Amino acid sequence: MSPQLPLASPDLDALRALLTARGQDVPGLLAGLWDGPWPAFVLDAKGQVLLTNAQLQGLMGEVSLQGQRLLPSGMAQELRLVDDQGREHLLQAWVHPLEGGLGLALLQDHSTELAARERAERMQSEIDQWLDLCPLPALMHDDQGLLLRFNAAFTALCRRLSPQMPISLHELPPEWRELLHAKAPESGQESHRNALLAPPGDRRRWIRVRARRLSGPWSRPRTLVMLEDRSAEQDLELAQQQLQTLMDTAGVGLATFQPEAGWSRPGTGAPPPSSSGEDAPKQAPSLQGVNREMVEPDSRAEYEKLQLALKQATPTVARYAVRHPEHGLRWLMTRVEIGQLASGQKTTSVLTVDITDHQQAQERNELLQHSLQLQTERERAVLDSVLVGIVTVGRHGIEWMNRSARRMFGGDLPEFAGQPISSVATEAPDHPFRQTHYLDDLPEGQAETFECRVVARDGREFWVVGNAVATMGPDGSRQLTYALLDIERRRQAEAQSLQAQASLHRIIEAAPIAISLHDARTLQVRQINQAAAALAGRPEEELLGASLEALFGGGDEAETIRADMEFALQSSEVLQREYRLTVRGQARIWDARLLHLAGVNDASGELEPEQLLLVASDVTQQRAQEAARLEAAIAQRELLVREVHHRIKNNLQGVAGLLQQIAARRPEVKAVINEAVGQVQAIAQVYGLQVGMSGPLRLRKVVEAVMGSVQRMSGREILVEVDGAMAEQSHRWGLPEAEAIPIALTLNELFTNAVKHGGDAPVRCELRFDPEQVVLRIVNTGRLPPGFDLAQVRGGVSGLGLVRALLPRRSALLGLTQDGEQVVCELSLWPPGVQLLEAL
Repeated sequence: MSPQLPLASPDLDALRALLTARGQDVPGLLAGLWDGPWPAFVLDAKGQVLLTNAQLQGLMGEVSLQGQRLLPSGMAQELRLVDDQGREHLLQAWVHPLEGGLGLALLQDHSTELAARERAERMQSEIDQWLDLCPLPALMHDDQGLLLRFNAAFTALCRRLSPQMPISLHELPPEWRELLHAKAPESGQESHRNALLAPPGDRRRWIRVRARRLSGPWSRPRTLVMLEDRSAEQDLELAQQQLQTLMDTAGVGLATFQPEAGWSRPGTGAPPPSSSGEDAPKQAPSLQGVNREMVEPDSRAEYEKLQLALKQATPTVARYAVRHPEHGLRWLMTRVEIGQLASGQKTTSVLTVDITDHQQAQERNELLQHSLQLQTERERAVLDSVLVGIVTVGRHGIEWMNRSARRMFGGDLPEFAGQPISSVATEAPDHPFRQTHYLDDLPEGQAETFECRVVARDGREFWVVGNAVATMGPDGSRQLTYALLDIERRRQAEAQSLQAQASLHRIIEAAPIAISLHDARTLQVRQINQAAAALAGRPEEELLGASLEALFGGGDEAETIRADMEFALQSSEVLQREYRLTVRGQARIWDARLLHLAGVNDASGELEPEQLLLVASDVTQQRAQEAARLEAAIAQRELLVREVHHRIKNNLQGVAGLLQQIAARRPEVKAVINEAVGQVQAIAQVYGLQVGMSGPLRLRKVVEAVMGSVQRMSGREILVEVDGAMAEQSHRWGLPEAEAIPIALTLNELFTNAVKHGGDAPVRCELRFDPEQVVLRIVNTGRLPPGFDLAQVRGGVSGLGLVRALLPRRSALLGLTQDGEQVVCELSLWPPGVQLLEAL
């Protein structure tokens, strides 16, 4: 049974007054609704709020509802109101019409339901997002081990554990499967499991698995699992232990003051550092034993500030230098922190750290900064001394220029500072100085090369080549550094070079020598002048791109020229050759020079290909004149030689005549003189043979001449026989000029001995001419001395000793043997002592 509604209340009195003024009564149902648990208000026909009840005021507070308009309707209407606390309420309003154009609006607050629904949806979305964004491996599986959901971190872990992404936990390695698929906790409960595992390619780590059984409308229970690497926590715990040890042993003083407990150090209970005040208990060694007497004079002010902060319990940080009796000059930093515990008690913590190394590092850093500043100034000085213009441009224009750039632009830095570099560009819209996108788009360290004209402040226009490089300024902002080189003179030189090349081309075209350029790879003609075209007997247009065979004609000569060109391409020296070519039926001689031209960069920067230069001149008439002069010189020489040989022969014969006259007057020396006369006559015969011919002497003529001379002097006859395989061509065997006189003297001695010791019997001479050698056999009647050995005969100036001294050792062999009543002398000659000459 519902409680009885109050029939008298301030709200109800106000409602009665309002309705009475409109000529209406308050029925019981309306009174119950107005004083009931629902917020309500009365509105007129225009929707203006006339009266609110206590429930609405309790819900919204003292909030004016003027401007809220609701029209009577049988359906619920949504109304969003903000109370006096700034909270938004979602209300559903039902407006019941009353008499007199009034309406009663009953409200139901759905804010809690809406907030719960939004919180549930947001929670579900946050869970989904958390699972996707969680940096730890997380997954959801059912009781059968089937993977339902997992995040990217778990995917990365699975790729290291398995060659392909698993569908079930059973596909994982055993140790991971046991860790993830252990006994699930109760619904809504959470379980923890730890294991020491080693992911592939990593060290062993402590892995904690947190598993929670999820409750929901699922046919199979689901478990949410998250893996945590607790190795870092263990490392942190170890680091905390090490830190505590470090604080106790490495020069860090830490103390906390509590009004009830006094000074204490964590874990040791030792007294605080003496820097906390003169009245504090003194501490032992190192940082804990610092007092006012140790403080350096320059740090006294900081130390007194620290003492005042300790007395007044105010936070502060003090840096001061002390002169420690054991450690010398040390820098300390003491920090005072005021805190409050959960119980409300205030604490004062004092931490003293030895910052000597930091202070020294800071001093070194300041020194380094000073050095860097000096280095920057030196670099600026160096950049000022280079011939390349350096310009630094930021987002607000030119920031710095070196001396060369100022000279190029015709002004000082203040005149250009803050202005865009395009202020010295020409009117060309695509000028490199107008490319503002370089500052944002050009990668740092990458250069953009360009070539353009620059207009200086004094009106000069000149060409520059340069590049733009994106760099970082001292404040970290992007800059463009331009490096510019004045190439106006180079441009002028290039123009002059082009003019010179044109002039050279005209000179080459008009030159009387043949000039052609050939491709190094194919040897085809790339350029040719008129003289070279005349050499080939064809127009220049037809010869461009022609092969060597088309230029010089086919045959052996073209192959020879091709081989010479290929040889010249392998060398850097000039190759000189002479070629005999037939032009229009006439044989012409050309003196050619071949030079390999290596590839070089031209003015545009492109690489010219390798080429071969051929320069040739017609030397036919010159060679004919040289040949005529040579023939005349040879003829004159031969004439002089013949004259000299003739005179030598006459002189030798005169000497022989004088010797014969002496022999006639001096019979006692006649034999010796006759021997000398025979030798002189043999030499004269050689020179006599050289009078009528040039070159090597014919061996047979030398033998016959010496034999005739011996016959005339002795009055004895010598019989001659010629045989052998080359008997018909015996005239082809000749004597070199150096061997003619020694062989003639040898023959004279052998013939003289045969005639002298042969008695009255005739002397026989056999000549055998073979392809390999010539053999001379002289046979006379006589007997050699007992035990005669030619090898034992000593060399001398007469007789067999002379013969042994004159004969060539490598191309002659002499033998002297006894054959019955006859003595046989055999002389063998072979090349190079004798030569087989060409047939006449």
